[in-house]
Amino acid sequence: MKEFFIAIVATFIGCSILVPFVLGLARAFGLYTIVSEGRCKVYMLFGKVVAVINEPGLHFLLAALGPKAFIVNWLGQCHELDLRLDQEYLRSQPVNSEEGAPMGIGIWFEMFISDPIAYLFKNADPRGSLGANVSNSVVRCLNNLPLERMLEDRHAMSQTVRDEVSPKSNEWGYQLGSVYIRKVHFRDVGMISQIEAKVVNRLRQVTSAIKQAGANQVSIITSTAERPAAIEFAKAAAMRPHIVGEALKEISQDRQVAAALFDVLEVQNILQGEARITLMPEKSELLASLLASKTESAKPPKVG
Repeated sequence: MKEFFIAIVATFIGCSILVPFVLGLARAFGLYTIVSEGRCKVYMLFGKVVAVINEPGLHFLLAALGPKAFIVNWLGQCHELDLRLDQEYLRSQPVNSEEGAPMGIGIWFEMFISDPIAYLFKNADPRGSLGANVSNSVVRCLNNLPLERMLEDRHAMSQTVRDEVSPKSNEWGYQLGSVYIRKVHFRDVGMISQIEAKVVNRLRQVTSAIKQAGANQVSIITSTAERPAAIEFAKAAAMRPHIVGEALKEISQDRQVAAALFDVLEVQNILQGEARITLMPEKSELLASLLASKTESAKPPKVG
């Protein structure tokens, strides 16, 4: 059991301390190096480039450098570069249109290191120089273009800037990728306010014209429908006396039916009126006199 615990402790010490220490010494003396994906290592000795390793994986420096591998990490330098695709966006580059309007152009571009040696030694700040070159190319190539083309033809303008910048960026070890003009806008606040006011007024005019056209169309449809309706109502009004007259003519042929009809009409008119009706039995002259005197006394006195 004691030997088992001794083995565990020895294994732990060996894996956590001795192995990293030995591998660190091996890397320090240039026996091997590890290059990550999308990375590049440039080894320099006495001011000269002795090796460029851009393939990811484990590399033995003895095979690439020979005996120089033992002293390159002590007397030389190792530059580790990032070869992955990078991107940058330049906002509101000032240009003027052909009509004199102050415009701003936002341009987005991609770049990556294509030549590590040129990137290290031909320009002190390749990224800053590339951004300045793109900005200058935008101003130089896109200035004084017609406003209509500047607002619509972005693909051609992007291609023009890329063709202008690519040769110079290749000299610095930078490969320019996609270039795209993302935004074209007015820089003058007063001009923006005037354009907004004009757009709002135009929208109001169009809205009013649409409403008026709709009202006119509704009026036309209404008047077109009212004319046949008025004609039909007039025909009906003209035919009503004829129909009533024909019906009365047929009814008058039978005297009893005609008398009953007129009695019913008279009762209907009385019922529809506002007069008060008092029904009394026959041969009641005294009751009639009392009701008449009561009605006379209920009237207000006249003021002379």
